[in-house]
Amino acid sequence: MDWKLELVSVPVSDVDRAKAFYTEKIGFNADHDHKVTDELRFVQLTPPGSACSIAIGTGMPQAEPGSVRGLQIVVADVAAARAELVGRGVEVTEVQEMPWGSFVFFEDPDGNGWALQQVPVYN
Repeated sequence: MDWKLELVSVPVSDVDRAKAFYTEKIGFNADHDHKVTDELRFVQLTPPGSACSIAIGTGMPQAEPGSVRGLQIVVADVAAARAELVGRGVEVTEVQEMPWGSFVFFEDPDGNGWALQQVPVYN
C-alpha cells in the first residue's frame, strides 16, 4: 500500500495576503480556493512540480499563525532558486552550505519558516 503525504496545513492570519505571497512571490500554483460558508474557506496551493500541496484558510482547525517551522522544498539549484525569490522581492538568507545539502531560508508574512534545499550528489 502506498502512503502519500499530499497536503500540509499552514496556519495564517490573513488568507488573501498569504495566498498572494505564495502565488506571486514564491510561485506556487493556486489549485483551489473555495468559500464553503462565511466562516469556512479552503485554499490549496502547490509548488511547481510538487506532489504535495499546502492548505491555508479560515474555519479549519489549525495551529497558531506563524507557528510552522521546518517546511522544505527540494530544488535542483538552490542558488538559482534564491535568485528567483530575490527577484520577486522575497527576503531570503544567503546560501548556507552544510554536509547534508545547501539551504536558503525564508518566512511567509506570518513567520512560518521554510527552507529551499539542494540535496548533495553522492558518488
